[in-house]
Amino acid sequence: MDGSNLPEIRSTCPYCGVGCGVLLRPDGAGGVAVRGDPDHPANRGRLCSKGSALGETVGLDQRLLTPRVEGQDTDWDSALDLVADRFSQTIRDHGPDSVAFYVSGQLLTEDYYVANKLMKGFIGSANIDTNSRLCMASSVAGHKRAFGTDTVPGIYEDLEEADLVVLVGSNLAWCHPVLYQRLMAARQSRGTKIVVIDPRRTASCDQADMHLALQPGSDVALFNRLLTRIDGDQGCDAEFLNKANGLSVALEAAAADDPAVTGLSPDQIEAFCDLWIGTGRVVTIYSQGVNQSSSGTDKVNAILNCHLATGRIGRPGMGPFSVTGQPNAMGGREVGGLANMLACHLDLENAEHRTAVRGFWDAPAMPDKPGLKAVDLFQAIEAGQIRALWVIHTNPAVTMPEADRVAKAIKNCPFVVVTDITAQTDTARLADVLLPAAGWGEKSGTVTNSDRTISRQRAVLSPPGQARPDWQILSQVGTRMGWGLAFDYETPAEIFREYAALSGVARRFGRDFDISGFVDLSDEAYAALAPTRWPVTESGAGDRFFGEGAFFHPDGKARFIPVRHRAPAVQPDAEYPFVLNTGRIRDQWHTMTRSGLSPRLSAHLAEPFVDIHPRDAQDLGLAPADLAELKSPAGRGIFRVRITEDVRQGQLFAPIHWTGETAPSARVDALVPAVTDPISGQPESKATRVSVARLQAAWYGFAISTTPLEVEAEYWAVARTENGYRTELAGCSDIEDWEQAARGWFGVPDADLVSTSDPKRGTVRLAFVKDNKVLGALFVAREPVAIMRDYLSSRPDVTPAQLLAGRASGAFRDPGPTVCACFGVGAKTILRSIESGAVTSLDDIGQALHAGTNCGSCKPELADLLAKAEPIATPRVAEAG
Repeated sequence: MDGSNLPEIRSTCPYCGVGCGVLLRPDGAGGVAVRGDPDHPANRGRLCSKGSALGETVGLDQRLLTPRVEGQDTDWDSALDLVADRFSQTIRDHGPDSVAFYVSGQLLTEDYYVANKLMKGFIGSANIDTNSRLCMASSVAGHKRAFGTDTVPGIYEDLEEADLVVLVGSNLAWCHPVLYQRLMAARQSRGTKIVVIDPRRTASCDQADMHLALQPGSDVALFNRLLTRIDGDQGCDAEFLNKANGLSVALEAAAADDPAVTGLSPDQIEAFCDLWIGTGRVVTIYSQGVNQSSSGTDKVNAILNCHLATGRIGRPGMGPFSVTGQPNAMGGREVGGLANMLACHLDLENAEHRTAVRGFWDAPAMPDKPGLKAVDLFQAIEAGQIRALWVIHTNPAVTMPEADRVAKAIKNCPFVVVTDITAQTDTARLADVLLPAAGWGEKSGTVTNSDRTISRQRAVLSPPGQARPDWQILSQVGTRMGWGLAFDYETPAEIFREYAALSGVARRFGRDFDISGFVDLSDEAYAALAPTRWPVTESGAGDRFFGEGAFFHPDGKARFIPVRHRAPAVQPDAEYPFVLNTGRIRDQWHTMTRSGLSPRLSAHLAEPFVDIHPRDAQDLGLAPADLAELKSPAGRGIFRVRITEDVRQGQLFAPIHWTGETAPSARVDALVPAVTDPISGQPESKATRVSVARLQAAWYGFAISTTPLEVEAEYWAVARTENGYRTELAGCSDIEDWEQAARGWFGVPDADLVSTSDPKRGTVRLAFVKDNKVLGALFVAREPVAIMRDYLSSRPDVTPAQLLAGRASGAFRDPGPTVCACFGVGAKTILRSIESGAVTSLDDIGQALHAGTNCGSCKPELADLLAKAEPIATPRVAEAG
């Protein structure tokens, strides 16, 4: 069926907290076409590579389609009865704090609201926490200390009105590409200056006027120096200081810090201070490099102190700005999805707030103390204190610190429920009950982005199989537990109206979060709701906060927080001499449950890697494309080596995305210790001490296949291609019979074999053919396999002999590793155009090859190719990708 005549439906991208609007058109066959919504205020039609590829991630592949109990399909009534009975029995036997929910920023606000209501108001425990604890809890805590509430004061338009934008621990170019595009447009039109503060050189440094590669964890010392300079240079805003308390104590603490701990030169520090103080309109954007720290809350407040001292907050082009990592991290904060909060920014430990919420819900119970934050929660599961766990749309067996320990705890928990769109995650494999949820494009509700804009996600496809919306699943369990009247919802619009009414209760307590203007929103108006920034009252919608003061502490004033530099809680030593930084890559999302389904998103960086400085690599005897084994006190991992000066000596970087499903020996969080910020509970994910050694592999392999391999080896990593899969392999023990091993891995006992081998060089090449179709090929060598991977992965029509040659033949020209994921343009294609003289600038590349013309996040790599313009070659590091 042709869907070209079907109307487009407005919705919101399900990836990062930018909250881009998308226009969706179903194709009538279960697929959907995606383009940016030009009318959405967050993106104005722009999309990043991940958003552009959303259409490749829908469908039935790997979907969970029916409830399962102990691995067996069952019906919804049986599954929900079991969940309700086991939770109820556990509460009767061990009390309400013996159960827990661990939820996700992938939930819509209505889903989040029902989960929070069920746990806190009816079960009577605060043991509900979210994976947002891992990414923005320190911002929440810092905001509350300074402002009295978790208020983001600025809006996206401030990026376009600022004269200086400081990126602190934020690789905006890769992690929030559409915001970076808006910043680049402002730079071009009005000369906005950019400073990047980050231990490593990232894509965001490409257009920066200044890069401060400070020592990991030393942000507080840098911003304390800025605060003392502001005071010394008479840069404080005397009028605004009447709206805040505590400057003198904060200055005393700041003056006691030594900025030398940053590792920056005095000239660098003073140049930054001069620029910041001398520029009126300053926006300081911060993200995981600030939040994911054992001193993350103090880092946030060090930044806020500087903006409060100068009054640069809540006015056009001025303010601190926390950018979030998930589509509804903000919505989760608003509904009280964290273990230490109530809905609508009310305080769990405030008796009046608890009484008000309990009365509004007509709830039988309400906890009077915070619940367990994420790390503590899983440690309580390990200790046997939590005996029933419900995990919704997240994968803690991979993403939590000390992931192996967490996976073991989940496995040993007496009763585990997982709600997800797939059963193929590390956590889902540990569940007693699996519940199939509607996914993005199949469910309706709202999300809130990083600048407080509420947008609709709308269903464009029917949920497959028996999948249901999360609010409905949670409500039906609540009903079965005896609270039918409280959870008798029929639509998400009904939940949204209730939530809006509760925000009116919060307004009476002087809270910032207020959407009471939506309390009478009809179903039709909810269906048509346009993106709207809160607060939303009867008199209209709001904008920035705090330009005129009016903070949310009882006295109406902000608070300066005295903070001091604290080094990362765990320091390198003789046994673990390196510091490992973790983070995202450009084209993947979290644990790749969705983005990993897209071949073009997997083409840019197809396997896990570790970045290491050239001198460290030389000292360790590591060459490009080697495999390195990293060990920490918590665990171990194996990663492909990338040698680069983007990291400093003694420091490493590895991405977070790979799992037991895609690269079981490269799960980064198996290395990260369970060290947290004492205030926010957010884990220290940016400074893990590790050792590094070359993996003593007996053989290396590369395979292409039409189906996933079933392989056991010390290292393997799989990625999607247009024609199937590509897999990197390595083993530490010799294999005597490669044909027998490969037939088992490929699952082709009866296929014909075409092979070549060179025993002297230790190479083996095998291709399996059936009915004149190549089912798979394996390339083995004693060293990292040097072949044209991207060519082999993209050519389904070559003969077995051509395939085993491992290189392009005839008129076909190898594109090389993908640089532009939006248009699938490879490095060698770009280099050939540069070297031929056909292109000499980024604009030329865009016009000739389209690369860089969509999301623009590949432009730093394009610029690097232009700058180097070396002869075409096949270096080992390129072959690793």
